[in-house]
Parts: sequence; structure tokens; C-alpha cells
Amino acid sequence: MNHRERAMAVLRYQPYDRLPIVHFGFWNETLDKWRDEGHIDAETARTWGDGNVADRTMTELLGFDFNWSTTFGGNANLFPAFAREVVKTLPDGSRHVLNSEGMVILEKDGAGSIPMEIGHLLEDRSAWETLYKPKLQWNPDRLDKKSLQQRKDESATREHPLGLYCGSLYGQIRNWLGVEGISYLYADDEDLYTEMIDTVGALSLKVLEEVLAYGIEFDYAHFWEDICFKNGPLVQPEVFEEKVGPWYGKMTELLSRHQIDIVSLDCDGKIDSLIPTWFGHGVNTMFPIEVGTWDANIAPWRAKFGKNLRGVGGMDKKVFAGSRADVDAEIERLKPLVALGGFIPCPDHRIPPDAEWDTVRYYTERMHEVFGG
Repeated sequence: MNHRERAMAVLRYQPYDRLPIVHFGFWNETLDKWRDEGHIDAETARTWGDGNVADRTMTELLGFDFNWSTTFGGNANLFPAFAREVVKTLPDGSRHVLNSEGMVILEKDGAGSIPMEIGHLLEDRSAWETLYKPKLQWNPDRLDKKSLQQRKDESATREHPLGLYCGSLYGQIRNWLGVEGISYLYADDEDLYTEMIDTVGALSLKVLEEVLAYGIEFDYAHFWEDICFKNGPLVQPEVFEEKVGPWYGKMTELLSRHQIDIVSLDCDGKIDSLIPTWFGHGVNTMFPIEVGTWDANIAPWRAKFGKNLRGVGGMDKKVFAGSRADVDAEIERLKPLVALGGFIPCPDHRIPPDAEWDTVRYYTERMHEVFGG
């Protein structure tokens, strides 16, 4: 079996020869560290991106099989995006920068964490109608036709799974408004709140229809949201169900008509109270199942929702900064979860800068030994 076949077999509860050993990429600071230590060259560190040539190099060097976040699709975000602009330079050299999504962020040289939000262009209906809504209309240029054809040509011989990227139905709106902004908007102007969600949903569905029309053999579909934190969601679950849930349903129904039966969703944080909406509207694979401080894993979700709820992730990446004994203990913890079926362990986020190269290598070696090759 190749990596594509065995990954899909695991998630469909079919026989497979061994468990695929999967990762979810790296922080840039991790790559810089490993470059400085001599493990990778400067070109690999500089050019890395999910699923590209540098990513395949990293995958092979570390002993993984593939990066789950290897996806392709059309553009259902702002088109064109806002041009990056330095709004203000502060005395310490840090900058207020307008980014591609219309957020003003604090940018500091060498800072690797999520930047502080200073402000947002999207503050009212006028900004929505003049600055944002025009960037959320269908345009054939949202599709890269050359890349679409290339993916179609590769379909029959591809050995690694490829996901169809379906975009974000709420997370990107949260980015445009900020957490406070989107929360106040629901209370202050529910009609505008709904209009934003419906505009993004309709565009996402249209882009998905156009990509699927090319006849590419995708192995799974994949959404991105990132709308939870360590204590739960950044949106009221009942509001999410009412406003966003139906758009998930429309998109997963379309995917089903195109024989795509594995639908994955990337959301960090404690996602438990949003799973009913995703699962109820056809999203059946949770990712990356962050262990965090709340010990997330697939077992209680499987007990509640049954075997149709799959998972990719749930491996505690923090052990990469620890000892080999820590790695061994983590693999032991994963064994009963793998035995449930429909679950592929994967580091529960990007591999961070405190990860040691040799420890990651030890993890992949042990995973191959423990789970069949």
C-alpha cells in the first residue's frame, strides 16, 4: 500500500498494512533552529510550506510519511487581499502594520508568537460594503487553472493523500473583526452579522463547486476555523449552529455527491461544544485534537458520537522537548486510541522551536516499530 491508500483505509475502517506516520508542519523558528544546527539547509528552511518540495524533504529527513495539511483548492477569502502597509514605526523599531486581512497588528523583529491586534478596518456596515463585500464576489481568477490541471494529471499516480481545501466559514470573519468585534456585532447588528456569514458561505460553496468541476481525485476535504481557546469556543454554540451550520451542510452535501466521504476540520483549542454542529452537518474528522492543558483526545468523542467521528492529531507535541522516555510514554498513551480505529496520530499542532531534532527522529522510528513498519 502507498501512503494515500493506507491513510484512507485507516479512516474508513478498512484493512491496512501499517499506520501512517503523519505530521502537521513546523514553526518557522523551528526550521531556523534546525538550520543553524546543521540538520537542514538554508533553502529548505526558507522555502518550507505545507505540502511543497521543502516539506517533502523535511518529511523524509525526519522519518514521517506525509503532512496531513497537504491541501489544494480555490480562493474563497478576500480577493484581492489588502496590500501590506506599515502604518507607524515605533521608537523601539516595532511597527503597526496593516496586513492582508485588514487587521492592524503589532509586528516585532524576531517575534514568533501570534501578533497583537491594534485595530481593524472592518468596524461598521459602511466598511463592510465598501472595503470587504466587493472582495468577496465570485471571479474565475479565484481558481489557478494551471495548478488545477496539474493536480488532475497527477491524480492517478499520486502516492500521498491530497485534501480539497474548503476554506473558512467563520474563522476568517473573526480575523477581520477581532474576537470583541464579532461578538459585539452579533449583539448590535445581527442582520449584518448574518449577512457576512452568508456572503462568505455562498462564495465558499461557489468556489467549491468550480474546483470540483475539474474532476480531480481528492482524498478528503478540509476546512479551517481556529475559533476555540483553552476553555472553549469563541462563539456561542447555539449561534454557530443557527448561522454557520447550514453552510457546512450545503458544502458537505456537495462533497458527498462527488464521493468525498472524509471531511476534516482544523480547529485549535477545546472544541467539544462545537463538535455537534460540525458532525451534524457532515464534518466527520477532527484535527489536530490539541492535548493542551485539557487532555483532549478522541475517546470521549467516539463514545458520544460513534465510529463515524474520526480524528487526525491528538499526539502531544510537547514531548519533543523532553526525553526519549517521554516519547515512549506518549506512544503508549496513543495505543488504545489507535485501537479504536478511524484515528491517525499526528502532532497536535506545528512542531515548535523547543523540539529537538533527534527526539522527533526517535518518535518516528518508534512509531514505525510500534505500529507496523
